[in-house]
Amino acid sequence: MTSSPETSPTFELDPKRWLALVVIAITQLMVVLDASIVNIALPAMQTSLDISDADRQWVVTAYTLAFGGLLLLGGRIADYAGRKRMLIVGLIGFAAASALGGISGNFTMLLCARALQGAFAALLAPAALSLISVTFVDSKERAKAFGVYGALSGSGAAIGLILGGLLTQYASWHWTLLVNVPIAVGAVLLAIPYVRESKAEGKTKYDIPGAITVTLGLVSLVYGITKASSEGWGGTQTLTFIGIALVLLALFFVIEAKSSHPLLPLKILANRNRGGAYLASFFVGIGLFGMFLFLTFYFQGVLGYSPLKSGLLFLPFSAGVILSAGVASQLIPRIGPRITTTCGFVLAALGMIVFVRLEATSDYVTAILPGMILLSVGMGLVFVPISAVSLFAVGNRDAGVASAVLNTSQQIGGSIGVAFLNTIAASATAAFILDNNLPGPTPDALVHGFSTGFMWSTGILIFAGLIWVFLVNMSKNDMAAGDAPKAHVG
Repeated sequence: MTSSPETSPTFELDPKRWLALVVIAITQLMVVLDASIVNIALPAMQTSLDISDADRQWVVTAYTLAFGGLLLLGGRIADYAGRKRMLIVGLIGFAAASALGGISGNFTMLLCARALQGAFAALLAPAALSLISVTFVDSKERAKAFGVYGALSGSGAAIGLILGGLLTQYASWHWTLLVNVPIAVGAVLLAIPYVRESKAEGKTKYDIPGAITVTLGLVSLVYGITKASSEGWGGTQTLTFIGIALVLLALFFVIEAKSSHPLLPLKILANRNRGGAYLASFFVGIGLFGMFLFLTFYFQGVLGYSPLKSGLLFLPFSAGVILSAGVASQLIPRIGPRITTTCGFVLAALGMIVFVRLEATSDYVTAILPGMILLSVGMGLVFVPISAVSLFAVGNRDAGVASAVLNTSQQIGGSIGVAFLNTIAASATAAFILDNNLPGPTPDALVHGFSTGFMWSTGILIFAGLIWVFLVNMSKNDMAAGDAPKAHVG
């Protein structure tokens, strides 16, 4: 007879695990909302620091380049050096980088701070997610913990827009960065007594060639994609950097196949369910960013709303994700992740397609809110199972790098989504202006571009759902079978 986690003499439930989840939740929220909180403050930053239109994107891109490029290395460092230790180091570093950004008096200083934030976030994100996997050993408790994580992952961007609007309008843009300092310090003070240390046992040799090639490859990919928004997908720099990225990433997989201590064990990707979760997460990142991108521009650029009002209009999205993530955490142990997430993708696609019919004079309550509610409920049902499946039965030794792969797929997907969908929308707006002999980008022209972007976002979410349906076949019994941890958590 196999003993349950509750009665196992080797693996005891951590009595402080729910307090540890509070720390993990604070960390995840800070990392996710930091990617969006700055967006709504960009106009104020641009005016204050005299940033050109061409350069303003780097306030966001400096963060995503460092974050996406260093995630895999950060995950492996967390595995080997200790996840609690790297969580604390990452929090302290993130607080310091945020303080530097908050007191920035010029563009260069702000960019350096944003890049440092991204680098420390690459330590924080995989450490936080892997700590859930190794701390919660019972499938039902783990589902609840992933429910909290999924709720914050899905709603964090909207919360960032709300908080960014509030701070920008009533304080200053500096506080969109400085606000991270007390949050991070509080998380450190809670992590020291409540989070349990865990790390991979045995030899801990780092795969330096793999780390260099994947980091440079991902940075080159994200950079090439960001250039597409200004040069187009056929631009010289766009194609050059994407081409370099493909070569480096191909070389990375060759190195990993031959390495005795790979940065990314290929068995993590070879598992059908985990591979499906990572791939679906990648396309969710692409599709979902369209909603935040276009609705933010629609509220401020077309309807003329203030930053605070624009941020508050995303509040139903946050509420919907939080509520449905709680439902998802209850459904996973009962019906399994496959059915739960499939329903989520259907609702999300229906919600996104509502936005396709937007007009320059559309009413928020009748034309936007229904789609936002459907999309948010769907995303809550998607994020929780994807997080759970991506780390299922991966083993304590590789928990950090497995969580880093999930974060990387979301981050790179989001970066692609911003560049790709923005290019699609801008091209559609330009064509509308030309076809109708307009003097410039009128509200109707802008909304035509947004609607085209929403149409592409809908198709991308449907494609992500199909990937999930055809690749992920994990049942509720499979989830329950993975209750016992694979290695000691000390």
